[in-house]
Amino acid sequence: MDNKLDTESPVTVIPGRPWRVLGGLLLATSLAACSDGGSSDRPMEPEVPEPEVAPFQELFDQGIDRYFGEYTPMLSEESDGIVTHTFGSGDGPLCLDGSEYRMATLDAGSEDLLIFLQGGGACWSEFCAATPNAGPGIPQAGILDPNREDNPVADYNVAYFPYCDGGLHGSDRDVDTDGDGDADRFHRGLHNLSAGLDVALAAFPEPRRIVLMGQSAGGLGTSFALPLVRHHYPDIRIDVINDSGLGIGRPEQPAFLELLFEDWNARAFIPESCPQCIGDDGHLSDYHVWQMNEDPDVRRGMLSYSYDTVFADVFLMIGQQAWEEALYPEMQQLEDAHPERSKSWIPVGAGHTFVQSAPDATAGGVVLMQWIKDMLDDSADWVSVQD
Repeated sequence: MDNKLDTESPVTVIPGRPWRVLGGLLLATSLAACSDGGSSDRPMEPEVPEPEVAPFQELFDQGIDRYFGEYTPMLSEESDGIVTHTFGSGDGPLCLDGSEYRMATLDAGSEDLLIFLQGGGACWSEFCAATPNAGPGIPQAGILDPNREDNPVADYNVAYFPYCDGGLHGSDRDVDTDGDGDADRFHRGLHNLSAGLDVALAAFPEPRRIVLMGQSAGGLGTSFALPLVRHHYPDIRIDVINDSGLGIGRPEQPAFLELLFEDWNARAFIPESCPQCIGDDGHLSDYHVWQMNEDPDVRRGMLSYSYDTVFADVFLMIGQQAWEEALYPEMQQLEDAHPERSKSWIPVGAGHTFVQSAPDATAGGVVLMQWIKDMLDDSADWVSVQD
Protein backbone atom coordinates (compact mmCIF):
# COMPACT_ATOMS: atom_id res chain seq x y z
CA MET A 1 0.00 0.00 0.00
CA ASP A 2 1.53 3.25 -1.07
CA ASN A 3 1.34 6.62 0.57
CA LYS A 4 -1.72 8.59 -0.41
CA LEU A 5 -1.55 12.18 -1.60
CA ASP A 6 -4.37 14.42 -0.50
CA THR A 7 -5.23 17.97 -1.47
CA GLU A 8 -6.73 20.14 1.20
CA SER A 9 -6.93 23.75 2.22
CA PRO A 10 -4.09 25.08 4.37
CA VAL A 11 -4.71 25.03 8.09
CA THR A 12 -3.69 27.52 10.68
CA VAL A 13 -0.75 26.29 12.70
CA ILE A 14 -1.03 27.28 16.31
CA PRO A 15 1.57 26.79 19.03
CA GLY A 16 -11.46 -11.90 26.31
CA ARG A 17 -9.65 -12.54 23.58
CA PRO A 18 -6.92 -14.75 24.93
CA TRP A 19 -4.85 -16.85 22.61
CA ARG A 20 -7.26 -18.53 20.25
CA VAL A 21 -7.01 -22.22 19.47
CA LEU A 22 -9.10 -22.72 16.37
CA GLY A 23 -9.75 -26.39 16.63
CA GLY A 24 -9.27 -29.38 18.82
CA LEU A 25 -8.65 -33.10 18.73
CA LEU A 26 -11.32 -35.12 16.87
CA LEU A 27 -12.33 -38.64 17.91
CA ALA A 28 -12.71 -41.04 14.99
CA THR A 29 -13.67 -44.68 14.60
CA SER A 30 -12.12 -46.81 11.86
CA LEU A 31 -14.47 -49.07 9.88
CA ALA A 32 -13.50 -52.39 8.34
CA ALA A 33 -14.48 -52.86 4.71
CA CYS A 34 -15.41 -56.42 3.70
CA SER A 35 -17.09 -56.29 0.29
CA ASP A 36 -15.15 -59.40 -0.88
CA GLY A 37 -15.73 -61.33 2.28
CA GLY A 38 -12.31 -60.35 3.59
CA SER A 39 -11.28 -57.42 5.74
CA SER A 40 -8.99 -54.46 5.18
CA ASP A 41 -7.61 -52.26 7.88
CA ARG A 42 -7.00 -48.67 6.86
CA PRO A 43 -4.52 -46.66 8.90
CA MET A 44 -6.19 -43.67 10.50
CA GLU A 45 -4.85 -40.26 9.52
CA PRO A 46 -3.16 -38.57 12.48
CA GLU A 47 -5.13 -35.63 13.77
CA VAL A 48 -3.24 -32.33 13.61
CA PRO A 49 -4.54 -29.50 15.80
CA GLU A 50 -5.15 -26.22 14.03
CA PRO A 51 -2.37 -23.70 14.72
CA GLU A 52 -2.72 -21.02 17.34
CA VAL A 53 -3.44 -17.58 15.95
CA ALA A 54 -0.82 -15.05 17.01
CA PRO A 55 -1.86 -11.84 18.74
CA PHE A 56 -2.83 -9.07 16.30
CA GLN A 57 -2.81 -11.38 13.28
CA GLU A 58 -5.93 -9.63 12.04
CA LEU A 59 -4.04 -6.33 11.94
CA PHE A 60 -1.14 -7.90 10.09
CA ASP A 61 -3.64 -9.30 7.58
CA GLN A 62 -4.90 -5.73 7.20
CA GLY A 63 -1.38 -4.61 6.31
CA ILE A 64 0.05 -2.71 9.27
CA ASP A 65 3.35 -4.57 8.88
CA ARG A 66 3.72 -3.57 5.22
CA TYR A 67 6.89 -1.52 5.68
CA PHE A 68 8.92 -3.97 7.73
CA GLY A 69 12.14 -4.88 5.99
CA GLU A 70 11.84 -2.05 3.47
CA TYR A 71 14.32 0.52 4.79
CA THR A 72 17.78 0.72 6.30
CA PRO A 73 19.55 3.81 7.67
CA MET A 74 21.77 5.69 5.26
CA LEU A 75 23.94 6.79 8.19
CA SER A 76 24.56 5.58 11.76
CA GLU A 77 26.69 7.85 13.93
CA GLU A 78 27.86 7.11 17.48
CA SER A 79 28.35 9.75 20.17
CA ASP A 80 28.88 8.92 23.86
CA GLY A 81 27.47 5.45 23.35
CA ILE A 82 24.30 6.66 21.62
CA VAL A 83 23.94 5.75 17.94
CA THR A 84 21.75 8.03 15.81
CA HIS A 85 20.35 6.29 12.73
CA THR A 86 19.35 8.63 9.90
CA PHE A 87 17.19 7.53 6.97
CA GLY A 88 17.33 9.03 3.50
CA SER A 89 14.65 11.12 1.86
CA GLY A 90 12.28 9.79 -0.79
CA ASP A 91 9.33 7.43 -0.47
CA GLY A 92 10.37 6.02 2.90
CA PRO A 93 10.81 7.45 6.40
CA LEU A 94 10.34 11.21 6.51
CA CYS A 95 9.28 13.98 8.87
CA LEU A 96 6.24 16.22 8.52
CA ASP A 97 8.21 19.00 6.83
CA GLY A 98 9.99 16.64 4.43
CA SER A 99 13.22 16.49 6.41
CA GLU A 100 15.08 13.26 7.17
CA TYR A 101 13.82 10.98 9.92
CA ARG A 102 16.21 9.70 12.53
CA MET A 103 15.97 7.54 15.66
CA ALA A 104 18.58 6.41 18.18
CA THR A 105 19.75 3.36 20.08
CA LEU A 106 21.74 2.91 23.27
CA ASP A 107 23.34 -0.44 24.04
CA ALA A 108 23.81 -0.50 27.81
CA GLY A 109 24.66 -4.20 27.87
CA SER A 110 21.30 -5.02 29.42
CA GLU A 111 18.94 -7.95 28.93
CA ASP A 112 16.01 -5.52 28.98
CA LEU A 113 14.82 -3.06 26.34
CA LEU A 114 13.05 0.29 26.63
CA ILE A 115 11.28 1.45 23.47
CA PHE A 116 10.41 5.11 23.95
CA LEU A 117 8.07 7.11 21.71
CA GLN A 118 8.40 10.87 21.97
CA GLY A 119 5.43 13.24 21.71
CA GLY A 120 4.91 16.64 20.16
CA GLY A 121 1.42 17.62 19.03
CA ALA A 122 -0.76 16.47 16.15
CA CYS A 123 -1.72 17.57 12.67
CA TRP A 124 -4.85 16.79 10.67
CA SER A 125 -7.11 18.46 8.13
CA GLU A 126 -8.80 20.77 10.65
CA PHE A 127 -5.86 21.66 12.88
CA CYS A 128 -2.08 21.49 12.90
CA ALA A 129 0.32 22.00 15.79
CA ALA A 130 3.07 19.41 15.71
CA THR A 131 6.83 18.98 15.83
CA PRO A 132 7.88 18.91 12.16
CA ASN A 133 11.37 17.40 12.35
CA ALA A 134 13.55 15.00 14.36
CA GLY A 135 16.79 15.75 16.18
CA PRO A 136 19.67 13.37 16.90
CA GLY A 137 20.44 11.43 20.06
CA ILE A 138 18.40 10.67 23.17
CA PRO A 139 17.38 13.48 25.57
CA GLN A 140 18.59 12.42 29.01
CA ALA A 141 15.75 13.76 31.11
CA GLY A 142 13.56 12.04 33.67
CA ILE A 143 13.00 8.38 32.83
CA LEU A 144 15.62 8.64 30.06
CA ASP A 145 18.34 9.79 32.46
CA PRO A 146 20.59 6.77 33.10
CA ASN A 147 22.26 8.53 36.03
CA ARG A 148 19.07 9.07 37.99
CA GLU A 149 19.23 6.83 41.07
CA ASP A 150 15.50 6.15 41.34
CA ASN A 151 15.09 5.41 37.63
CA PRO A 152 13.72 1.85 37.29
CA VAL A 153 14.89 1.58 33.66
CA ALA A 154 18.25 3.34 34.10
CA ASP A 155 20.28 0.35 32.93
CA TYR A 156 18.00 -0.73 30.06
CA ASN A 157 19.01 -0.79 26.43
CA VAL A 158 17.07 1.96 24.64
CA ALA A 159 15.45 2.41 21.25
CA TYR A 160 14.34 6.04 21.09
CA PHE A 161 11.85 7.30 18.51
CA PRO A 162 11.55 11.05 17.97
CA TYR A 163 8.12 12.26 16.88
CA CYS A 164 7.77 14.24 13.69
CA ASP A 165 4.92 12.80 11.62
CA GLY A 166 2.01 14.65 13.24
CA GLY A 167 0.00 11.42 13.18
CA LEU A 168 0.81 9.62 16.45
CA HIS A 169 3.59 7.47 14.96
CA GLY A 170 1.06 5.55 12.84
CA SER A 171 0.29 7.77 9.85
CA ASP A 172 0.77 7.03 6.16
CA ARG A 173 -0.47 9.85 3.95
CA ASP A 174 1.19 12.71 2.08
CA VAL A 175 -0.85 15.92 1.79
CA ASP A 176 -0.83 18.82 -0.64
CA THR A 177 -2.07 21.73 1.46
CA ASP A 178 -1.66 24.50 -1.11
CA GLY A 179 -3.12 22.71 -4.10
CA ASP A 180 -0.06 23.02 -6.32
CA GLY A 181 0.07 19.30 -7.05
CA ASP A 182 3.05 18.58 -4.82
CA ALA A 183 2.91 17.15 -1.32
CA ASP A 184 4.12 19.55 1.36
CA ARG A 185 3.06 17.69 4.49
CA PHE A 186 4.37 14.17 5.03
CA HIS A 187 2.53 11.94 7.48
CA ARG A 188 5.01 9.04 7.37
CA GLY A 189 4.74 7.75 10.94
CA LEU A 190 4.23 4.13 9.95
CA HIS A 191 7.32 4.24 7.73
CA ASN A 192 9.34 5.83 10.55
CA LEU A 193 8.13 3.45 13.24
CA SER A 194 8.59 0.35 11.09
CA ALA A 195 12.09 1.34 9.99
CA GLY A 196 13.11 2.16 13.56
CA LEU A 197 11.77 -1.13 14.90
CA ASP A 198 13.81 -2.96 12.27
CA VAL A 199 16.88 -1.16 13.64
CA ALA A 200 15.88 -2.07 17.20
CA LEU A 201 15.43 -5.73 16.27
CA ALA A 202 18.87 -5.85 14.66
CA ALA A 203 20.49 -4.18 17.67
CA PHE A 204 18.55 -6.02 20.38
CA PRO A 205 17.26 -9.31 18.92
CA GLU A 206 16.47 -11.21 22.12
CA PRO A 207 15.62 -9.00 25.10
CA ARG A 208 14.35 -10.63 28.26
CA ARG A 209 11.56 -8.09 28.56
CA ILE A 210 10.35 -4.95 26.80
CA VAL A 211 9.01 -1.71 28.23
CA LEU A 212 7.08 0.22 25.58
CA MET A 213 6.70 3.78 26.80
CA GLY A 214 5.45 6.99 25.24
CA GLN A 215 4.34 10.42 26.31
CA SER A 216 1.58 12.62 24.89
CA ALA A 217 1.36 11.83 21.16
CA GLY A 218 3.87 9.09 21.90
CA GLY A 219 1.55 7.73 24.58
CA LEU A 220 -1.15 7.41 21.96
CA GLY A 221 1.54 6.07 19.68
CA THR A 222 2.04 3.07 21.95
CA SER A 223 -1.39 1.89 20.78
CA PHE A 224 -0.08 1.77 17.20
CA ALA A 225 3.34 0.47 18.19
CA LEU A 226 2.18 -2.41 20.41
CA PRO A 227 1.15 -4.81 17.63
CA LEU A 228 4.24 -3.89 15.61
CA VAL A 229 6.53 -4.52 18.58
CA ARG A 230 4.77 -7.83 19.14
CA HIS A 231 5.35 -8.70 15.47
CA HIS A 232 9.12 -8.40 15.95
CA TYR A 233 9.22 -9.87 19.46
CA PRO A 234 6.56 -12.61 19.52
CA ASP A 235 7.37 -14.34 22.80
CA ILE A 236 8.51 -11.56 25.10
CA ARG A 237 6.55 -9.82 27.82
CA ILE A 238 5.67 -6.21 27.03
CA ASP A 239 4.89 -3.62 29.70
CA VAL A 240 3.21 -0.56 28.20
CA ILE A 241 3.49 2.76 30.05
CA ASN A 242 1.25 5.37 28.45
CA ASP A 243 1.96 8.86 29.74
CA SER A 244 -0.86 11.25 28.89
CA GLY A 245 -2.02 9.71 25.62
CA LEU A 246 -4.92 7.71 26.98
CA GLY A 247 -7.23 7.63 23.97
CA ILE A 248 -9.90 9.92 25.36
CA GLY A 249 -11.62 11.74 22.51
CA ARG A 250 -14.59 14.02 22.11
CA PRO A 251 -17.44 12.51 24.13
CA GLU A 252 -20.20 10.99 21.97
CA GLN A 253 -18.39 12.10 18.80
CA PRO A 254 -16.85 8.98 17.21
CA ALA A 255 -16.74 10.86 13.90
CA PHE A 256 -13.78 12.82 15.28
CA LEU A 257 -11.71 9.66 15.70
CA GLU A 258 -12.86 8.42 12.30
CA LEU A 259 -11.63 11.69 10.79
CA LEU A 260 -8.20 11.26 12.33
CA PHE A 261 -7.82 7.69 11.12
CA GLU A 262 -8.95 8.73 7.65
CA ASP A 263 -6.68 11.77 7.47
CA TRP A 264 -3.69 9.66 8.50
CA ASN A 265 -4.62 6.58 6.45
CA ALA A 266 -4.35 4.56 9.66
CA ARG A 267 -7.64 2.64 9.60
CA ALA A 268 -5.77 -0.67 9.20
CA PHE A 269 -4.87 -0.44 12.90
CA ILE A 270 -8.55 -0.92 13.79
CA PRO A 271 -9.64 -4.57 13.39
CA GLU A 272 -12.60 -5.12 11.09
CA SER A 273 -13.93 -7.63 13.62
CA CYS A 274 -14.18 -4.90 16.27
CA PRO A 275 -16.54 -2.15 15.09
CA GLN A 276 -16.82 -0.94 18.68
CA CYS A 277 -13.06 -0.26 18.84
CA ILE A 278 -13.88 3.28 17.78
CA GLY A 279 -16.55 3.61 20.41
CA ASP A 280 -19.87 5.36 20.11
CA ASP A 281 -18.75 7.16 23.26
CA GLY A 282 -15.97 8.82 21.23
CA HIS A 283 -13.06 7.14 23.02
CA LEU A 284 -10.52 4.38 22.26
CA SER A 285 -10.92 2.35 25.45
CA ASP A 286 -12.67 -0.51 23.64
CA TYR A 287 -9.66 -0.70 21.33
CA HIS A 288 -7.32 -0.93 24.30
CA VAL A 289 -9.47 -3.67 25.81
CA TRP A 290 -9.36 -5.51 22.47
CA GLN A 291 -5.57 -5.28 22.43
CA MET A 292 -5.33 -6.74 25.92
CA ASN A 293 -7.76 -9.50 24.95
CA GLU A 294 -5.51 -10.32 22.00
CA ASP A 295 -2.28 -10.51 23.95
CA PRO A 296 -2.15 -12.00 27.45
CA ASP A 297 1.55 -11.17 27.81
CA VAL A 298 0.96 -7.40 27.87
CA ARG A 299 0.36 -5.14 30.86
CA ARG A 300 -0.56 -1.47 30.65
CA GLY A 301 -0.05 1.46 33.02
CA MET A 302 -1.89 4.70 32.23
CA LEU A 303 -0.74 8.10 33.55
CA SER A 304 -2.65 11.38 33.47
CA TYR A 305 -3.35 14.54 35.39
CA SER A 306 -6.96 14.76 36.45
CA TYR A 307 -7.13 17.74 34.10
CA ASP A 308 -4.90 17.32 31.08
CA THR A 309 -4.86 20.87 29.81
CA VAL A 310 -3.18 20.07 26.49
CA PHE A 311 -5.68 17.45 25.40
CA ALA A 312 -8.78 18.92 27.02
CA ASP A 313 -8.26 22.50 25.88
CA VAL A 314 -5.97 22.47 22.84
CA PHE A 315 -6.50 19.33 20.81
CA LEU A 316 -9.93 18.05 21.85
CA MET A 317 -11.36 21.44 22.81
CA ILE A 318 -13.79 19.88 25.29
CA GLY A 319 -12.76 21.66 28.51
CA GLN A 320 -12.01 20.46 32.02
CA GLN A 321 -15.42 19.15 33.05
CA ALA A 322 -15.93 16.94 30.00
CA TRP A 323 -12.36 15.66 30.31
CA GLU A 324 -12.75 14.65 33.95
CA GLU A 325 -16.17 13.11 33.34
CA ALA A 326 -14.58 10.85 30.73
CA LEU A 327 -11.20 10.16 32.35
CA TYR A 328 -12.17 8.15 35.41
CA PRO A 329 -14.83 5.90 33.80
CA GLU A 330 -12.57 5.13 30.84
CA MET A 331 -9.68 4.11 33.09
CA GLN A 332 -12.06 2.03 35.20
CA GLN A 333 -13.30 0.27 32.06
CA LEU A 334 -9.76 -0.85 31.28
CA GLU A 335 -9.17 -2.12 34.79
CA ASP A 336 -12.52 -3.89 34.97
CA ALA A 337 -11.69 -5.76 31.76
CA HIS A 338 -8.20 -6.79 32.92
CA PRO A 339 -7.89 -6.11 36.65
CA GLU A 340 -4.48 -7.74 37.03
CA ARG A 341 -2.93 -6.16 33.94
CA SER A 342 -4.36 -2.64 33.61
CA LYS A 343 -3.73 0.08 36.21
CA SER A 344 -3.78 3.87 36.30
CA TRP A 345 -1.94 6.61 38.18
CA ILE A 346 -3.82 9.93 38.32
CA PRO A 347 -2.82 12.92 40.47
CA VAL A 348 -5.23 15.81 40.90
CA GLY A 349 -3.97 18.84 39.05
CA ALA A 350 -3.72 20.62 35.74
CA GLY A 351 -0.82 19.77 33.45
CA HIS A 352 0.48 17.38 30.83
CA THR A 353 2.99 14.47 30.94
CA PHE A 354 5.31 13.22 33.67
CA VAL A 355 8.00 10.72 32.73
CA GLN A 356 10.43 13.30 31.37
CA SER A 357 9.20 16.56 32.86
CA ALA A 358 7.78 15.61 36.28
CA PRO A 359 9.13 12.21 37.38
CA ASP A 360 8.92 13.22 41.07
CA ALA A 361 5.16 13.80 40.94
CA THR A 362 2.94 11.82 43.30
CA ALA A 363 -0.56 10.39 43.15
CA GLY A 364 -2.22 8.94 46.21
CA GLY A 365 1.06 9.40 48.04
CA VAL A 366 2.97 7.23 45.54
CA VAL A 367 5.88 8.77 43.61
CA LEU A 368 5.67 8.02 39.91
CA MET A 369 9.10 6.39 39.67
CA GLN A 370 8.18 4.04 42.51
CA TRP A 371 4.85 3.19 40.85
CA ILE A 372 6.65 2.28 37.64
CA LYS A 373 9.20 0.23 39.60
CA ASP A 374 6.38 -1.65 41.33
CA MET A 375 4.87 -2.41 37.94
CA LEU A 376 8.12 -3.74 36.51
CA ASP A 377 8.91 -5.70 39.69
CA ASP A 378 5.51 -7.46 39.63
CA SER A 379 4.92 -6.04 43.08
CA ALA A 380 1.60 -6.40 44.86
CA ASP A 381 1.93 -2.66 45.48
CA TRP A 382 1.27 -1.96 41.81
CA VAL A 383 -2.32 -0.77 42.08
CA SER A 384 -4.33 2.05 40.60
CA VAL A 385 -3.90 5.26 42.59
CA GLN A 386 -5.35 8.74 42.47
CA ASP A 387 -5.51 11.73 44.77
